[in-house]
Amino acid sequence: MTGGTIERDELLTLLPHKGKMFLLSRIAAYDTSGRSLSAEYDITRDCLFYDPVLGGVPGWVSFECMAQSIAALAGITSREKGEPPRMGCILSVSNMEIMRPLLQAGTTVQIRVQEDYADGGVSTFDCAGNAALAKITVMDMDDLSVFTKGG
Repeated sequence: MTGGTIERDELLTLLPHKGKMFLLSRIAAYDTSGRSLSAEYDITRDCLFYDPVLGGVPGWVSFECMAQSIAALAGITSREKGEPPRMGCILSVSNMEIMRPLLQAGTTVQIRVQEDYADGGVSTFDCAGNAALAKITVMDMDDLSVFTKGG
């Protein structure tokens, strides 16, 4: 299924991220059957990662915007199936290239994620935008507590 704009308030129902850790302003377009999504994040001084000494947000933060874009695609897909949003975790990041080392307040980070591999709950996404490029591998999880239990 394809769709257009999803604004922040609706996005909050699709992702586990909340408060200042929520780093998406809107979805511009998505295609769940083609496994792609375009998103945007408006940089403000209220951003959790805003550094007044630098006068902006470090470019590496665009990686988290990419990861949340992948989570948004998963959330939209779950909603289409009538299921609650699933949790996930990042397994690896490779080929990261930061093209804009500083994201100033008032700018918008643009992100496009495209799944290029999926098998058994593990997916790899090519991620690109106006600030960075990366390949991110993620895994769907039913219970993230496996990472917090000792022994």
